[in-house]
Amino acid sequence: MEDAQSDNATIEHATLGKSDVSMSDAPQADTPVPRLNQTRTGIKPKAMPDPEADLTDPSLYFNRELSHLQFNIRVLEQALDQAHPLLNRLMFLLIFSSNMDEFFEIRVAGLKSQLALGDDTTGADGRSPRSVLDEISKIAHEHVERQYRILNEQLIPAMEAHNIRFRRRGDWTKQQRKWVHDYFSTEIIPVVSPIGLDPSHPFPRLVNKSLNFIVELEGKDAFGREGGLAILPAPRSLPRVIALPEELCEEGFTEYLFLSSMIHAHADEVFPGMKVKGCYQFRLTRNADMTVDPEEVSDLASALRGELLARRYGSGVRLEVADNCPEELSDFLIKQFQLEPSDLYRVNGPVNLTRMMSVLGDADRPDLMYRSFTPGVPKQVKQPNSIMQSMQEGDILLHHPFQSFTPVEDLLREAARDPDVLAIKQTLYRTGADSPIVNALVEAAGQGKEVTVVIELRARFDEADNLALASRLQEAGAIVIYGVMAYKTHAKMMHIVRREKGALRHYAHLGTGNYHSKTAKLYTDYSLLTADPVLCADVHKVFQQLSGMGRTRQIEKLLHAPFTLHERVVEMIEREASYARKGKRAHIIVKCNSLTEPKLIQALYRASQAGVECDLIIRGMCCLRPGLPGISENIRVRSVIGRFLEHTRVFHFHNDGKPEIWGSSADFMARNMFHRVETCFPLLDKKLAARVRKDLETYLVDNCQSWLLQADGTYIKQDPGEAAPISAQETLLYAYAARA
Repeated sequence: MEDAQSDNATIEHATLGKSDVSMSDAPQADTPVPRLNQTRTGIKPKAMPDPEADLTDPSLYFNRELSHLQFNIRVLEQALDQAHPLLNRLMFLLIFSSNMDEFFEIRVAGLKSQLALGDDTTGADGRSPRSVLDEISKIAHEHVERQYRILNEQLIPAMEAHNIRFRRRGDWTKQQRKWVHDYFSTEIIPVVSPIGLDPSHPFPRLVNKSLNFIVELEGKDAFGREGGLAILPAPRSLPRVIALPEELCEEGFTEYLFLSSMIHAHADEVFPGMKVKGCYQFRLTRNADMTVDPEEVSDLASALRGELLARRYGSGVRLEVADNCPEELSDFLIKQFQLEPSDLYRVNGPVNLTRMMSVLGDADRPDLMYRSFTPGVPKQVKQPNSIMQSMQEGDILLHHPFQSFTPVEDLLREAARDPDVLAIKQTLYRTGADSPIVNALVEAAGQGKEVTVVIELRARFDEADNLALASRLQEAGAIVIYGVMAYKTHAKMMHIVRREKGALRHYAHLGTGNYHSKTAKLYTDYSLLTADPVLCADVHKVFQQLSGMGRTRQIEKLLHAPFTLHERVVEMIEREASYARKGKRAHIIVKCNSLTEPKLIQALYRASQAGVECDLIIRGMCCLRPGLPGISENIRVRSVIGRFLEHTRVFHFHNDGKPEIWGSSADFMARNMFHRVETCFPLLDKKLAARVRKDLETYLVDNCQSWLLQADGTYIKQDPGEAAPISAQETLLYAYAARA
């Protein structure tokens, strides 16, 4: 990559077509991206603002859980979008399954717990837990059924047309049947443990989301017991999708079998001498939320280890069964798991679709997936330059995944090996147990440096990995702390202290995403590398608050949750409103993952009423209702869903022609503002701030992968029509990634 100015020029003039070729291909046209907001005062109100409007009125808010569900549906829609390569369409369909699993494990489970406790507390939207659950059930049933139709009627036939086949039992050849029998005898029978149901064998406790079969039996067993029902759990060690040997496949084809098909075909061998009348797969989703009472815990790590075991056997929230399962058996399972009929989902295919992800890694078909690309690296951090020396010359901003995460890892490695570096401090939320970041911290501790790591053990579904890396770092000699008990540490910070010319110099990294090298290739995020003395001093003070005790310290440039972030963001929104009331141009752009916090929404409503142009790029949950006359007609909300997961949290305020750009680890949610340790950092370099502003404008003109939220809660996908197609992600990839 060239310098920031050339990057900006590339973005401003890049216009990419909507196609299923590599996103790193050159643009098809040289039409400039339209410039935005040319009017001096932005959008003027179309209707007089209603000064008497009650901005706490529940009708002004969407329900958080239903908005979350709508995001999952937008992910499912990608499976139908032929702009994505075929196997990426399959990936989106499987991500929908994974997202829905978590939605039921956490969101639905939380609503059910509310009902069980008799808690009728409502959110800003005023909807009761029961009404929300009923609506979720209706929408989820519709789209789960639709998901399997897409898989069976579109994706599987399309893959077969490209020589990737999933063999159903009825289509097995004689040779394949023999191979399946041998595989079943050698790989499956030795590890399965069938459980007959009788007074001495009660219904077993089944692990969350495990694949199981309910089997109807007839006859007498070796002990003279009459046949009845049995449960056959499929061990998690067994793959759910098995590739057939090449010599058994049709020429030119890659062929796969489902484990469930193998077990169905040979269930009688698991129960010798008995007649198998029916064998039906099912899967139970359980409550997987973890709660640790800070007043009753003296050792967080030990408490979490106990909670991790309990998570596998939480209360049931959803039951998936094969669509051919007799009603009396599904009713039996519903009763066993203490569920309601509305919690039952009948599916036409494997109940555990997420496990089909293995096909994406196994099938060697680069022609059916996005082509790989090489992330760009700014010239000021290219080897053999020292990263810290480059940081002395000015701030460095990286936009992942279009630009490499490697400079962040290189900075930490350089610090670990530099004899003049005295101390390193780091926060870790999701990083992976065996990551370059952790390896560098271990190396630094081994070199005798003062290494302090704040690990958030309660990062949902990463608790086990974080416990493991905490142990590894402690064994290496690092100081490991778990932050503040009542507040999750979600801030993304690194602080390095180095002795230079007899004095101490500070370096810092601040990011919008996690220190995870794999997700940095899949998630969009910003990384700021800075040696600014005041910013670095602020980072140092936040670390001191996390590791020690004391009153809130004066922090100069950073915004810091749970102390100053929420208040200052509201102030900056109100500042734009005051400019608009004076007839000046006022504009806010917010890009984050979720917008649910009521007071921030109310501030945006007031800004809209004043005439502030508000462009909100909200990937997932959004409780704000745009387009309401007199209240939110100056607010536009869009969600961008594409090849990469949109994850950046960045905020732009026009500020009467003195624009401010902030990057943040926090979303516009109550948990981020009041119950987590978060940082929000200004981009002080004007060129870097201008570059981010142009990045944001690129998202605002996306007409290929963006969905506009309507006042009724629906999302409409943008279509370029006769206009030049513009994909923000493709444009940024072309602008920032290394040239092929």
